[in-house]
Amino acid sequence: MSRLLKHSIKIPAGVSCKIEGSVISVKGPKGELKQELLPLVKIEADEKEIWVKSNEEVVIRKSDYKRLAKYAGTFWSLINNMIVGVTQGFVKELEIVGVGYRAQLQGKKLVMNLGYAHPVEIEPPAGVEFEVPAPQAIVVKGIDKYQVGQVAANIKRWRIPIVYSGKGIRYKGEQVRTKVGKKV
Repeated sequence: MSRLLKHSIKIPAGVSCKIEGSVISVKGPKGELKQELLPLVKIEADEKEIWVKSNEEVVIRKSDYKRLAKYAGTFWSLINNMIVGVTQGFVKELEIVGVGYRAQLQGKKLVMNLGYAHPVEIEPPAGVEFEVPAPQAIVVKGIDKYQVGQVAANIKRWRIPIVYSGKGIRYKGEQVRTKVGKKV
């Protein structure tokens, strides 16, 4: 059994959770998120906490119990991330390393000069916003943890750090191990 299932998810003040059929929606001060649930999971909620449990009614064979616990733990984490997202939000910080590499905002659009013949322009999807506090720093913010992480990974993919020089886009604080170049 997943250890997370032993604990309930606390609902802070100002957050409301609704379960309608197989969809749970969480509404808070920063916005609203919805998640579709599988029939492998049962959710019990009241005003202050949510309990996630395995639905043992769908068990066909004995080996299904382990799979049920995994899904229940995953949905526990998804619901907890939804509550954290609508109250605090999620942030991914990126840094750009390299001579002439820089980023700037044009309206809501992120424009990066990364050594290509043309600047790279990225439109933020709904629910995600960009900040550029410095020309070599990018901040991705949003309420959906998955979406914020995916957008940050897509930005990083435009210029993956080179292992010989260290130039490229990386997460803030990420260590890139550099290799020694060719010796003559």
